[in-house]
Amino acid sequence: MHAASELAEVRPEARFDEARLAAFLRGKLPGTERPLRVWQFTGGAANLTYLLDYGTHQYVLRRSPPGPLPRGGHDMRREYTVLSRLWRAYPPAPRAFLFCDDPEIVGTPFFVMERRHGVVVRTELPEAFRTHPDAPRRMALALVDALADLHAVDFRAIGLADLGRPEGFIERQIEGWWKRWEAARTMDLPDLAAVYEWLRANRPARSEATLVHNDYKLDNVMFDPADPGRLVAVFDWDMCTLGDPLSDLGALLAYWVRPDDPPVFRALTTMPLDERFPTRDELVARYAARSGRPLSDVRFYHVLGLYRVTVIVAQLHARFVRGLSRDPRYAALGRALPALARAARTVAEA
Repeated sequence: MHAASELAEVRPEARFDEARLAAFLRGKLPGTERPLRVWQFTGGAANLTYLLDYGTHQYVLRRSPPGPLPRGGHDMRREYTVLSRLWRAYPPAPRAFLFCDDPEIVGTPFFVMERRHGVVVRTELPEAFRTHPDAPRRMALALVDALADLHAVDFRAIGLADLGRPEGFIERQIEGWWKRWEAARTMDLPDLAAVYEWLRANRPARSEATLVHNDYKLDNVMFDPADPGRLVAVFDWDMCTLGDPLSDLGALLAYWVRPDDPPVFRALTTMPLDERFPTRDELVARYAARSGRPLSDVRFYHVLGLYRVTVIVAQLHARFVRGLSRDPRYAALGRALPALARAARTVAEA
């Protein structure tokens, strides 16, 4: 799934009984009769991802984090359902092979999927792309094209028509993320409350229904190391549903960070700060050209994306505050929350 440098020994709080897992998987997938070695992928901030190395075969295991979970997130059964079908119509989706909800195996529900090989771009441009001066632009365009292509998938033809309820999707997003904020609240954020009211008052009158990834951003995809314009995988499908495709575009815009953006975004960025990456306006234009959709309400979706990002950061910080995670990355997130909420309000009231 990721480069070898992103593999490490399993962190203490993420460990499970590897012998029990090996016994459970033995005979269910090719190569699983051999000895199992488990590694943890170090990227990502919520669900836990492991490499299952059998020597001749490798697989990826995805599981939800331990402890109480917000409703609608970390849904391994949903992610398995999507990936066990979507790969047939959408090549960037890895194929999922099996699902298990028995807590006796690894402690939480999990599924096993194929391993993809390539480069995941996080806060620094990978070495493989440093000889390509146009790599940032080529990656960005491939990222947007793959999003538009996802939204063009005939979800009924692949058996995903019952994945969600498109009617009222945006209203549920607004209200659902507010409920998540209330559950994760460790401080007051008046600016977030103002954004919530703005979103309620400015909902688009109508929208279409497509598959929606619900967490689409640069570090959730993988590129061919020999060709930064070739996207080889899209990951993290646990919130995939049926809904308004422009919510995915808004999420991408919210995560898209440029060197001239406010300090809070530069501090929390999950992508390189490189001026060669296209602007948000260029991403919107590319998506419009690829999808053929009108984008007159794109500011609403950008604000919705920023609103969601703020709540996600609040959830991660709350896990640290409440002792459910010892990940040091979560400790300082509380200081960023007021600035994130203010930025979302600024865009809303522009």
